[in-house]
Order: sequence, then C-alpha cells, then structure tokens
Amino acid sequence: MKIPFDNSYATLPDAFYTRLPPTPVKAPALLAFNTDLAILLGIEAGDLGEAATLFSGNTLPENAAPLAQLYAGHQFGNWNPQLGDGRAILLGEVIGTDGLRRDIQLKGSGPTPYSRMGDGRAWLGPVLREYVVSEAMHALGIPTTRALAAVTTGEDIWREQGALPGAILTRVAQSHLRVGTFQVFAHRGEIKHLKTLTDYAIQRHYPDATSPMDLLRAVCAAQAELVAAWMAHGFIHGVMNTDNCAIAGETIDYGPCAFMDAFHNGRVFSSIDQQGRYAYGNQPNIAVWNMAQLATSLLQMAQDKDAAVEEATEIVHAMPDLLEAAWLRRFGAKIGLHAPEGDDRDLIQSLLTLMQDGGADFTNTFRVLGTPAARDQFTNRDAFDTWEQVWSARIAREPDPKTLMAATNPALIPRNHRIEEMIEAAVAGDMAPFEQLSTALATPFVETDSDLHRPPNENEIVPATFCGT
Repeated sequence: MKIPFDNSYATLPDAFYTRLPPTPVKAPALLAFNTDLAILLGIEAGDLGEAATLFSGNTLPENAAPLAQLYAGHQFGNWNPQLGDGRAILLGEVIGTDGLRRDIQLKGSGPTPYSRMGDGRAWLGPVLREYVVSEAMHALGIPTTRALAAVTTGEDIWREQGALPGAILTRVAQSHLRVGTFQVFAHRGEIKHLKTLTDYAIQRHYPDATSPMDLLRAVCAAQAELVAAWMAHGFIHGVMNTDNCAIAGETIDYGPCAFMDAFHNGRVFSSIDQQGRYAYGNQPNIAVWNMAQLATSLLQMAQDKDAAVEEATEIVHAMPDLLEAAWLRRFGAKIGLHAPEGDDRDLIQSLLTLMQDGGADFTNTFRVLGTPAARDQFTNRDAFDTWEQVWSARIAREPDPKTLMAATNPALIPRNHRIEEMIEAAVAGDMAPFEQLSTALATPFVETDSDLHRPPNENEIVPATFCGT
C-alpha cells in the first residue's frame, strides 16, 4: 500500500510536537476501509491484509513522519495549559486528487507524552461511532473529518464497564490545527512560535489572509457556517472545548455527540455536560466564545495593542450576525425558501416551538412538511394547521420549494439507538448492522424501505452519550 505523503507540519519547530511512532498491537484485523476516500487521497489500496498492520501502527508506511501534536485548551470553560494528542499519532499529510492537503492520523494508537496518565487507546464502540457518524456528516454536506479505516487490535482495554475490545480509527482532516494550538503558545508567551503557527495556518487554510486579524475573520466565518449546518440537522457536538475547535472549520472529535430525535432547544446528551454548556441551542454562543479565545491568542502578536483589540472585538462581535444569517439561510431552505427574508425567522421559530411543545421528531418533521403525514408529527394539530396555512401562502412565492426541501431535509440520520445497536452487535462479532448503517447513511436524502428512519421506541431511547476515554 502506497501513501503519497507530502508532510509540512513535521517541518515546523520541535516545540510543536513530539516525534514518536505508534505503539504496536497484538493482532490487528481490518474492520472497515473507505475505498472512495482512499482514491480521493491518492492512496494505492494494495493488499488489504497489509492495511491492517499499517492502520494499526504496527508498520509505518514509507515517508511517514509520525508525531503527536501539542496544544492546550479551555475544557468546559476551564483553562488547561497543556493538552495534546494523548492517544493519536499524525502519520503525515497527503495532497488529494482534488488538490487539498489533508492529515492522516491514527486515533487510539497508544500513549504519548500528552496522555496524562491515560492508556492512549480506544475501544471498539467510539471508533465505530466516529466512523459512521463522521461519514454520515460528510454525506449530509457538513464539513467534517472523515474515516479512512478501522481496525481491531486483538487486545482488551479497560474502561469503567470493564474489559472492552481495543480498536484504532484512521482519521483524515484538512488539518488538526485547533484553537488550542494557538492558545498553548500564547499562554507561554512564545510569540515566535505563535507567529510561525499563524503564518503556517494562513498558508495552509486561508491563503487570501494577510494578517492575524484576517485569519480570525476567516475562521469566524467558517465556524459560523459549520455550527449553522449542525443546527440545521439537529446535531449536538457535546464537547465544544477550544481544543476540539478546528480552525479549518471542520467538525472534529466525535465523542459524546448525538443527533436529536424529538426536538428540544435545550437538548443535552453528553454525560459530562452537567450544566448544559454545550446544549443544542447554546452551540452558536459557544462558537462565539471559542473565537474570542482565538482572538485573545492572536492579539499577543500585535504591535499596536489598542488598534488590534479594537479590530478583534469588531470581528468577534460581528460573528452572531454571521451565525444568524447562516441559520436563516439553512432553515429557510428546510421549509422551501430559496431566499429567506428577515420576517421568515418568526415563521421558522414558530414551527420549532410547535415541535418542541409536542416532542415532534426533528428530522422526520422537516422531511414530511407539505404532505399529509406532517400533521401526525404534532400533538397540537390545530396549531400546526394554522402555521401550515401561513407557510403555504409564503412558499407560494417560491420557485419549486418541494425540490429544495427534498434536497435539504434528509430521510436518514445516524440515530442514537441505531448506533448503540450497531456497537453491541460489533462487540459480539456481528458487523452486519455496521455495514447496513454505513451503506444507508451514504445516501441520506434517498428514501428507503428500511426502518432506519424510525425514531426510537420508549425502551430504545439513548438518554446519554459518553466520551471514548
């Protein structure tokens, strides 16, 4: 198997990372390999038996430059001055057939200097969850890291539940540069490294930017679009710490993530989010908060601090308007509006209020709008009838709203109870549910005869999701 590495991060100063190889595992076996993504990356697949040893870290491909990246971060608002890749190794970078540079990283590949007493490993459940959900996000058109491969290690690892089968995910990202990568050098006062990082980030991701404030403006715009896309599909990231905020504008780190079934603006799934900091409806606010932390870091390089603070404040304060515009555009499309107007926000919000009051399913309600089945999603059907009359009059002014809605509202999402069923089956040695789910979610806007679109029954509801660590 040949991977056409073209590494750039490894040329940065040693302060940015620790060079080390993955820790070998006992008996690697390939569970899944993303052939389409491999082709995009320019990888010659070769022998898939060889892939198991390569994507477990037991052998290193030619020209790999394995390293664990350094970063810091705010975790649930609390500052941690040093984090880093505690269970991941960046193998290197490739330039795909589309001209984009991407990282290839092994996740669950053993301890590093940043493991903080952890074992550096991952168990099968979170690996398969990230594989399925990240690929589903890609199919939905949401910027995201992607999954190239999943392998089992032939070793047990220990978590609160006891011994669990070990696994490793191969993750692909436009980069693993995070807000926390900037924070660590800013906090340490290492301005030379901070400038090197900023120049590198601009060159790699936003080449039209000419200054740190240009970079901030570009990252704010990318994050606004990303979070609006999450909201439009009922996605809850669950752990929007600054070390999980990628400056490329991709969804990264699928820990306690979840898609909502019944809509509620305050929905929380993450078992560690006791205060609802990262609830569904709070995600736009947290995105702005994270960008304020990036701004604070970038300001450390300013020669004229007062002018830089004024410009950074203006950029961050403008972000709620970016989020609002992106939200209105996406939700407008969900109800058939090609060019939503300011007054349309009230129309959308009144529908969401009806959905929340009656516990309507988020995905299915939008999918069936405009059909007789829509009324059945609501407990207060008279109230929905009134809303529908106003909506019908509004979309009468739109060209072909049904086509827009069909292309915007998926028939399928990776529902929590299906993910749990898939994991339970895989632990028992049955990969059929994984294959079925992966295949169906690759075309989420296509109607299917399967019942994967069905919300959970009462006994299937997943009340909480958990980090893989």
